[in-house]
Formats: sequence, C-alpha cells, structure tokens
Amino acid sequence: MLILSLLTACSLQKQPGEGAAAQTEEDGTGSTLAENGAGEEGQAFADTVENEKSGTGGRPALIGSMEESGEISVEPCVEPYAIQPDLSNIYNLEQFYLEGEIVDKLSGNGFVVCGSAGNEFFEVYEMNRYSNIPNFVTVDSLMHTYHLYFSFLLKNIEKDYLSESIGKLSLKMLDNSAALYEQFKGSAWESAAARNVAFFSVGAKLLGEEPEVKAYVQDVVGQELERIKQADGIYMSGITGDEEDYTQYIPRGYYAGDQKLEQYFQAMMWYGRIHFTQESEEMDRSALLITKALTEDAQAYELWESIYAVTSFFAGASDDLSVCEYAPAAHKAYGGDLSSEALISDEEAFKQFHAMTAELPLPQINSIPIKDGEDNVIPGFRFMGQRFTIDAAIMQKLIYSNVKENGTGNKRMLPDVLDVPAALGSDMALSILEEQGAFEYAGYEENMEKLKSFLMQENDAMWSASLYAGWLNTLRPLLVPKKEGYPIFMQSEEWTKKNLECFAGSFTELKHDTVLYTKQVIAEMGGDYIEEIDSRGYVEPEPYVYARFAALADQTAKGLKTYGMLGKEEEENLSILYEIADRLWKISNKELKDEVLSAEEYDFIQCYGGNLEHFWYETVKDETTDMVSTQECPAAVVVDIATDPNGSVLEAATGNPSIIYVVVKVDGKIKIAKGSVYSFYQFSWPLEERLTDAKWRQMLGIQADENGNHNYDLSIPKPDWTGSYRYKYAWE
Repeated sequence: MLILSLLTACSLQKQPGEGAAAQTEEDGTGSTLAENGAGEEGQAFADTVENEKSGTGGRPALIGSMEESGEISVEPCVEPYAIQPDLSNIYNLEQFYLEGEIVDKLSGNGFVVCGSAGNEFFEVYEMNRYSNIPNFVTVDSLMHTYHLYFSFLLKNIEKDYLSESIGKLSLKMLDNSAALYEQFKGSAWESAAARNVAFFSVGAKLLGEEPEVKAYVQDVVGQELERIKQADGIYMSGITGDEEDYTQYIPRGYYAGDQKLEQYFQAMMWYGRIHFTQESEEMDRSALLITKALTEDAQAYELWESIYAVTSFFAGASDDLSVCEYAPAAHKAYGGDLSSEALISDEEAFKQFHAMTAELPLPQINSIPIKDGEDNVIPGFRFMGQRFTIDAAIMQKLIYSNVKENGTGNKRMLPDVLDVPAALGSDMALSILEEQGAFEYAGYEENMEKLKSFLMQENDAMWSASLYAGWLNTLRPLLVPKKEGYPIFMQSEEWTKKNLECFAGSFTELKHDTVLYTKQVIAEMGGDYIEEIDSRGYVEPEPYVYARFAALADQTAKGLKTYGMLGKEEEENLSILYEIADRLWKISNKELKDEVLSAEEYDFIQCYGGNLEHFWYETVKDETTDMVSTQECPAAVVVDIATDPNGSVLEAATGNPSIIYVVVKVDGKIKIAKGSVYSFYQFSWPLEERLTDAKWRQMLGIQADENGNHNYDLSIPKPDWTGSYRYKYAWE
C-alpha cells in the first residue's frame, strides 16, 4: 500500500514521460527548441525544467508575484538633469571629500563605487543618519537582508528538526538493511544487501550516532569515514566502486564551526552524493533494496518524505532518481510482490526492473568525476539526491565536454558566474564573456543561444518552484538595461555592469546558503538626529525587484507556516521584510513618476539602516552570549560552485560591502546620496582546500587568523569588468 502512495507523494520528482509540454514551448519567434537545433540535450534540459516547474507534491505551491497579478505597471518619466564636471551644482557637495578620478566617474556616470562601507550593509546607513547624509537605498542591501534571514531560518530548521529526523531515519534504515542482509545472505542479493548496511552505517556515524558496525562491513565503513575526515582528494569509493570527490565533505557555508551542523552537513552530503549507477546490476540491486527497506517501513518513509519536502521548499526538487521513481518501477516489475522470497526467486522480474530503470529520465547536472569521453551524466539512484537548479543546468551546458576545446587546445573546465545572467538574457554579461574568450570554445556560442532561447519564455510556475527559484527570479529585472525615463545614472552601461555585480553578489549568497543541497557541476576530468541640512534620500528605483521580493517574503512565511515550522517571532520578521519591500516598491514607483515623496516616506529612507540592523541582529544573536559586533559576524562569504576534477574549484565570494555614491534629484535638488553595494569576487582555488567563510575572512584581513594576526591577501582581485565604475584606493 505504501508503494502505491508514492505515485502521489513523490510528484516533486521527475517521472518518466513528463515534460512533453516543453516540446511545444516556443522560443519567442514561433519555433520550438527542437526546430532551432536544440537536439536531444536541449530537449532534455527543457524537459527537466518543465518537470521542476510542474511538481508540487507535498510542498505547498508558491503564490504568484505582485506583477503577475497585475498590480504593478512601470512607466518611468524622470526629467533629465545635468551634472557639472566639477560637481559645482551638487547641493550637498561640502559633505564629502572627493577629488580626481572619483569626481570624474561621479560626474561622468552619475555614480561611483569605492572603498568599504563597513563589515555589514546597515553600517553606512546608520552613519549617514547621524551625519545628515542622504541615504541611497540599494537593491543589494535588501537582497543581502533576505540572505541573512533565509540562512537563519534554514539553519534553525536543520538544527531543531532535520538533524534529528535524519538521525532517526539513518538508524531505522540501518536496522532495516541489516535485517534484509540476513534474509538475503547466500543469495545473488547478498553483496547488494551488505553494501546498504555499510552505506547507512557511514551515514549514521557521520551524524554522531553509535550504531554497531557489522563485522562484514567494518573495513569499508572505516575506510569511508577516514576519507571523509581527511577530505583531501578524489578516490575510489568502497561503497560504489566509482570515484568520489571527498573534498565535498569539508563543512562550509554556515555549517562550519558548529558540531551539530557539521555532522548534518556531512551526512546529508553523503546521502546526496553517493550514486548507485543504473548500468551496474549490483548497484541497481542495492537501489531496489533501499527502496524496499524504505517503503515497507511507514515511519521511515514518513521521515524521508518530511525531510525531502522541507528541503525541496527551500532548494528545489532532486535532479536525481530516487525511491520516487524506483518504487513504481519495482511495483510494476514484480507485480506488487516485493517480498524477499520473490526477489530471490524471480530473476526475470529483476531483469525487467533493470530494463525499466534504464528508461528513467536522466539527470541534467553531473556532480561526480567522469573520464574524458564518458557520458556527461550517468543515470542512477541516490537516497536523498541533491537538487536541480536552473543556474547549475546552465553552467553544465557551458563547460567541457558540452563545449569543446578552443583554438589553443584549452578546455573550459570551470564556468563563469556571468554564464547565468547571460543565459537569462543579459547582453552585457554576454559581451563581457565574449571579450574574455568564452566564444572561442567550440560549441559555447551555440549552447548559449539554445539556453537563451528557452529561458526567454516566461513561465511563472518555473520561477515559483522553490524559494531558491524565487530568489533567482527576484534578481532577473536587474538584467534589463534601463532606458529613457529612468534617472540618468541608471541609463549608462556602467550601471548595467553595476547591476551585474549586484546579481553576482546575491547569487553568491544564494549558493552559499544552499551549498549542501544544490548540485554542483563538474567538468570531465541608534537615536534621534539633528536636522541641519536637507538629508532626504533616494531609493534605487527597481520596482519589479521589490515586488518580487515582497512576494518572496510572503511565500517564505506561508510555506513554513504550512509545515508548522514558523514561530510567531519569525512570522513577524518576515512580515516586516514584506512591508519594507512593499514600501520600497511604492516609493520607487513615485520616484519614476518624478513625484515628491511624503515626509513619512523620506523618514523611512532615513531610518532604513535600523531595519537592516534588526535583521542582522536577529541572525547573529545566538552566536555569542555577549554583545556581538559586525567584526565577529561580517557580511563576507565564500562558496565553491563548480569543480574541475583535475584539481580546482570555482569560488564565488563577497567581501565587505562597498560604498556607492550616486547623484540623485530630490524635490528639485541635485545631491549626492550614499549607500552600500556588493563587492564580488570569483577565482579558481585548489580542490582540496575548498574555502570556508572563516578562511576567506582571514584572507581579506577582516578577521584574525589562528595566531591573532590580520593579513590581507592582495593577490585576489575583483573581476576586471567591475573596474570601469569602481575607484580603487591605493591600499586596496
């Protein structure tokens, strides 16, 4: 009976035959992807996205955004204003000490980014308030605040609920697997059953449990645990016989430094990565026995489903096959009889099952080391597979061997963060990538065009499939160049690049917060102030972003409330986030109509830093019993987002937020407003030294190293494309 219920309960997963609707999707020119030469790989990508869109399963459907309900319409009509080359027509110029290149960029572009805004985004806004400097409220600061609260909510759910649930599930699956081993000992299923005992023994031990490790698996369990502990390279796994990247088990993100979270990280990474390849009958037997052990134990399956549903709400549906596909296939092959006797006696049924699993949908993202010339993705079973994300699928199509060598024989083993906004329609990102030589790799341009053709189609369900997708969707309006009617500082190419850095910085935080769950691509081998001057500020007018952000905050609250995982305090805080975004939406609409704001709205802008500080404090208040400072909990984070199995990873990172000065017009006065924006980095790094936040902050000199010294690593520059709108001080 439980197996039959999977047909409904697992609708989050990709099912055979799903995704047909994608075959008739148009690319905006009236032709289908297949007609444009997307071929089997392009169609597979479209099918996978379609499945991701359509699955709701046990997860509450996320609501549409404000703009989708027709509540937002933007018609910018800001009157142009001039900026004198020497800034002499700036109302509050005397509040700033500006000279040389800063003046040139500020007068030429209408804005400049430079220096450090402190360790956290709110600091500059609070300093502005006390100094009567107009605030420039940025999208960057709002998106960073969502990152803070997203990670806070997910971390608490993992510590208070998920870690205990996965511990109970591991022990139950270990007991069930050990019982099956006794039943299958002496049969063709013995080694498959023993493999599962070892698999769940490792998972339980990683969680800090102390199960009895059976004598017949002690060696392999000990070997796997030692390799996970060392986490220093790629080795052959004793469980699967395939190569496994043990550096992936280095706890990072917010997991590092907390024993309970580190244990949870390693166990979930284990369950998400260990791959029972379909082509091997032995591995398919193990997968079937795991399916049997899970589906014949109602309590175990309830634990599995609850863990999967909650993590899918945050990070999306699995890219891999699991019990959701294997249970129906087994049920059909064996006529509903999965008794041990039936499995032992009916080899023809197993052959039918093995043939059926070969026809199941392929994953779209490869996360395991494969040799040159092998298939890009290898079908198989994972117990708690890592998640499909649109960005990872994009990157997979733009690295070796989906793209081939360039003219000098080099291979594109690692992607670029700009691949994602380029595929989502950013001509600026595409131009930068072309300048950097991406188009020189055979097949890159063709694959990029196929991705753009598919992703240009608007499909609300795709972007509301998870909080992860909703976050990415919130950033998409930044990629649209701003034209006539917007403030002059937004109409330049430099602002378009600045928006790319905002996209990249927030994307880095998204990957950081979901590093455990999302599949990683791998290539082949305050107080009152005294009003002295007019300090009324300005909001970066991105109403589409604020509308989507408000919807995202609302979706977060409603989804967690449905799961019974939203406390009163968290509900109130998410309501505050919604209200902040809603007010920014209304203010930016008025700004784009060249309307003067109300006194209350100007006060909101002036006190904006206090709202940000509230959310920063909420996320760090449990870090220490004493008063915590931004020096101890800075904004800078790092995350590895792709792997070159030859020995390197692509790290994306943010440093201390930077200051942005913008020339704005407020109630007829041209003035300089000041805010905080992302400071984005990306670079390759040794695979065996995947960076943690602590190590990255030490490299930046933000935090002291183990010897108490502050050392700044000047060898890691910001991307070249950010230099045209940034001013670099001598000490940077």
